[in-house]
Amino acid sequence: MKKLFFTLLLCVSVVSLNAQTKEELQAQKAEKQAIADAAQGEANALQAKIDALPGWRKGAFGTIGGSLSNFNNWYAQGSPNNASGNIGFTVNAFANLIEDKFFWRNSLTTNLNWVKFDDKDDPSDDDGFRTGTDVFNISSLYGRNIAKNLAVSGLAEYRTTLLDNFNDPGYLDVGVGLTWTPIENFILVVHPLNYNFVFADGDSVFESSLGAKIVADYTRQIGAVNFKTNLSAFQSYKSGDYSNWTWSNSFSYTLWKMIGVGFDFGLRNNKQEALNYSIETLGNTDETFDSVDNDLQTYYTLGLSYSF
Repeated sequence: MKKLFFTLLLCVSVVSLNAQTKEELQAQKAEKQAIADAAQGEANALQAKIDALPGWRKGAFGTIGGSLSNFNNWYAQGSPNNASGNIGFTVNAFANLIEDKFFWRNSLTTNLNWVKFDDKDDPSDDDGFRTGTDVFNISSLYGRNIAKNLAVSGLAEYRTTLLDNFNDPGYLDVGVGLTWTPIENFILVVHPLNYNFVFADGDSVFESSLGAKIVADYTRQIGAVNFKTNLSAFQSYKSGDYSNWTWSNSFSYTLWKMIGVGFDFGLRNNKQEALNYSIETLGNTDETFDSVDNDLQTYYTLGLSYSF
């Protein structure tokens, strides 16, 4: 009986000791965590001061998406023998020089995508990858401060496609005006004097014109999240048919080290491109600006992202 009593007492002591040890460890963990949180807060404050200093700010992030598939004798579908694939990537990069009296902001955005569908039972079809999304945009903005958040500025922005029809069309905006920077990472460019150069091969509907340029851009990193939204619009003084706008958005969330998930989407309205496509590709030679369907252009990419 005594032996049983001492055994029970020993078990209770062990349980109590373990419980006490767990509580002590939890208390120590909480203490260390509080110290770490305080140190992280100080580090964030120091980083904010570093970011506010004059000098270069550089960064880039992007998205990679893709899939490959192969079917043999899969009779349930229309093409039982086929190979298909989709590969694409986006890159968003910036290099900004911020000084007390002036700034120089440079950015690059590109989105390239290839698609493939090879019907093995049709020897005449295209068995290679074809261009899907093809977007390229580069800009450079220089500003001289005339107030705390206001600057006289000059902008050069070029956009085209890289894989198909390079510089056909290509757009180059060059203009001057004002840039407003009410908060960090956000800029609003209003250039009432801007010339929109449009480059195209042969006889086409594209035409250059004088107009106003508006650009709004917000690029920021918050912890594991990178995002960028950019609206670039041109309003022609000659005709609304020559006006255009593009709104692009990029988002990435880091899951592990530099790798995460990313999502990009864009919208565009360009009547000159719509009319050119109707005439040159669809063969509607009688189409005009008044009759063409100027549908909203869209794209999106979803896949793995890489930040660096």
